[in-house]
Amino acid sequence: MDYLEKANLWKSYKDLEPSLKAELDSMDDNALKEAFTTDLAFGTGGLRGVLGVGTNRMNIYIVGKATLGFGRYLLKQSNVAGQRGVAIAHDNRHQSVEFARFSAEVLASLGFRVFLFESLRPTPELSYAVRNFKCIGGIMITASHNPKEYNGYKIYDETGCQLVPHMADEVIAEINKIDDYFAIEHSLNHELIYYIGKEIDEKYIKDVKKIILRPNLNKDFKLVYTPLHGTGQVFAPQVLQSEGYDVVPLACQMTNDPDFSGVKTSNPENKEAYDEAIELAKEIGAKIVLATDPDADRLGIAVEHNGEYILFTGNQTAALVFDYICKTRKELGTLPADGYLFTTNVSSTLPIAIAEKYGLKTEITLTGFKFIGEKAREMETTHRGTYVFGFEESYGCLVSDCVRDKDSIQAILMLCETAAYYREKGMDLYDALQEIYKEYGYYKEGITNISLKGLEGAAKIGRIMNYFRESNICLKDFKILAKDDVYKSMHYDYVTDKDSTIKLPQSNVIKYYLNDNMWFVLRPSGTEPKLKVYYGVKGTSNEEADEKLALLGKEVLEIVNMVK
Repeated sequence: MDYLEKANLWKSYKDLEPSLKAELDSMDDNALKEAFTTDLAFGTGGLRGVLGVGTNRMNIYIVGKATLGFGRYLLKQSNVAGQRGVAIAHDNRHQSVEFARFSAEVLASLGFRVFLFESLRPTPELSYAVRNFKCIGGIMITASHNPKEYNGYKIYDETGCQLVPHMADEVIAEINKIDDYFAIEHSLNHELIYYIGKEIDEKYIKDVKKIILRPNLNKDFKLVYTPLHGTGQVFAPQVLQSEGYDVVPLACQMTNDPDFSGVKTSNPENKEAYDEAIELAKEIGAKIVLATDPDADRLGIAVEHNGEYILFTGNQTAALVFDYICKTRKELGTLPADGYLFTTNVSSTLPIAIAEKYGLKTEITLTGFKFIGEKAREMETTHRGTYVFGFEESYGCLVSDCVRDKDSIQAILMLCETAAYYREKGMDLYDALQEIYKEYGYYKEGITNISLKGLEGAAKIGRIMNYFRESNICLKDFKILAKDDVYKSMHYDYVTDKDSTIKLPQSNVIKYYLNDNMWFVLRPSGTEPKLKVYYGVKGTSNEEADEKLALLGKEVLEIVNMVK
């Protein structure tokens, strides 16, 4: 069925939601192509797309089809799947409430008990709820940090972990069996839909607080916190205050605003997200600015040092927190001898060096915290090791595996404890990071996001990836030692001229290993129309590392830009 046939099918549905019908009637041919040529696909973050009419958009019919497919998949996993139930939560975005309720109704019509949060909640609490209620699965309605025009749909397994590829493929197969978007049964069966809130909130916070290592540190410094209009407002300020921290929420960004009208961007990776919070921090003399993304699974920070506020990357924050955890748990005698660090193949290698010092093993996964969650499950079931810490460069980490997704509430607690620890030693977090660099080397990382929208953009991304996959590229100032082609599951060693297989799930990712502990990776985004290029270097000083990073980025992008 081509895009026009799909569009006409939608037009023929007499009960099409009025706003979607109006949008469909106003579309020209190009708009119809964009909305109907392809179907919205599951990526690293599940289902995510622009709100609107069409098979390539987020709307009630796409959500209904996805939920029906997910429900049918779950019914095949257990004879008591319906009795175990599914937990559902949502963020602050447009139509999030409607999508969450509709998902609950579809599942109830299949005979599932549904544990539906009564109001918006962070993604990590959804993961926790799945585990607490011993559900067979979970659904989170969110598009994370994407622009206001987006929404999304993430699905979780019985361990509270997002579905890994082989599971997602089975769900997709079930979804693809559904031909009629408009005949999906949905039931307001209130006997099967249970509204949850305060009771599970209290359990979640109680378990999260178990990560605290030094409860009696001096906390006489101010913090500014912003949820960037998202779900972090539910817990972050209250948890910090309950532990004695002097936190001042940024009032203008503490509202549930689906338009994110009080922020320039809702992504804590971007400098502009901190503008208003840093202004407040300067006024009140706050030492740290904390920002969580809309579904509160990721944390970004800005640290005051000599009168300036310095933004830390996700890699830097993870290195600081992980080093503090290892140091403190070793002193307390609680660092497990069989402990593991889990990270991704686009993240900093500095925490790996820290893990080696403390006798911990490291395992590297693909991008997507579901792979780290999968490792946590493996540790739990096989007992071959103990989970200590997991992180990825995109500002997400997990301290306690009572949750199986990134958790900014855990990250906030541990980051603030780290700050209090170093403050007692007369140091701020910037000073602490420099001490880590002096010991291990000056690791620096960067990322370039190349936006390529629409069908032509997707084709261009494909051409770039194929060029790097099939060509023997050269860099002017760096020596390429090896290459991983994760799509082909192959590692090519250019020094020994020997090839070997990679034990990672097949994915459209290419990683190059260079001299002097440097590397770069190319990967199409799983959630946005972007090609992501990651870089990592190591130097003997901040200046040298910065120079290497700039030069490496320049040379790689020159090759990328050659591809037409």
